[in-house]
Amino acid sequence: MAISNWNAGIIRPVAVAPTGPFEDGAAPGVWTIDQATFWIQQGLWPTAGRAARGVFGGGSGSSVMDYVTISSAGDATDFGDLTRSNYNNTSACASSTRGLFGGSQDGGGFYNTIDYITIATAGNASDFGDLSAPRAGIGGCSNSTRGLFMGGITTGSVGVNIIEYVTIATTGNAIDFGDRTITAEFNGACSSSTRGVAAGGGGGTASNVMDFVTIATTGNATDFGDLLLAARQFGGCSSSTRGLFGGGSTNASSYQNVIQYITIASAGNAIDFGDLTVRVQLNASCSSNITGLFAGGLESVSETTTNIISFVTIASTGNATDFGDLTAARQGLAGCSNANGGLS
Repeated sequence: MAISNWNAGIIRPVAVAPTGPFEDGAAPGVWTIDQATFWIQQGLWPTAGRAARGVFGGGSGSSVMDYVTISSAGDATDFGDLTRSNYNNTSACASSTRGLFGGSQDGGGFYNTIDYITIATAGNASDFGDLSAPRAGIGGCSNSTRGLFMGGITTGSVGVNIIEYVTIATTGNAIDFGDRTITAEFNGACSSSTRGVAAGGGGGTASNVMDFVTIATTGNATDFGDLLLAARQFGGCSSSTRGLFGGGSTNASSYQNVIQYITIASAGNAIDFGDLTVRVQLNASCSSNITGLFAGGLESVSETTTNIISFVTIASTGNATDFGDLTAARQGLAGCSNANGGLS
């Protein structure tokens, strides 16, 4: 057998498969064009762009952050800690490099803290700035430039319709963007590169209202349509075209496993997508442009906090499949990724 492959630092009779397909993959050595073409066709040749990473932070009185590689099912790995312990009902959004976690609630009250992380590098969060007022239960979404924090609940358990924004690449306090069409705590959100959509929310009884904004401009939200099922305390994620909302509850004791979807560019009512693996509320979500993840939350069967992560393929409909587990079971956490639909 001819010795012809100089890769991975050794002359080998058989080429060692690259670990792509992203820029943090590896294909060391010397390759022929035919060999490179073969691995490109297999989706393993390193290319521009980082591997899609999802980060879940806070929840259940914890400062824990953990992460997964969205393209590879498996258990989460420790990422670091948020700046505050006892985070609960926090929210998140991200660019391709930075993830932000904003607002929280614990036994001591509500907080206006915004933290940031560099998603590609595990480590503890740093202070980014503040929301205009302490609040939690916010819907977070973003494009590559701006992060939005939509709605929420504040001191005195008062729901608000506030929308605020930050420029993700710089640190600083949030700035007024406009208002949601309704007052809605515990709402969910998702985005394309142009639109941010907030959905549902509510205190004792959930709303089915969805409204949207154009992220690059400021102004009040406009009606988008209605959720298939009213929901509160659920996770939202998206590809560049389709938004998903999964889980939640219609009231304090009625948990859902329903996943609903919308086409972000076209206002209209949500459509049934499929079901999560469990009935759950206070769960988190994040996505790549291909895969949506739903993680953690309070499960209905035994009223216990879960560590389950499940996934769906956003472009198709169907029930969620097991992905892996968080490093610790928790509820009221938030998720973000460096490859969400707002960045495409």
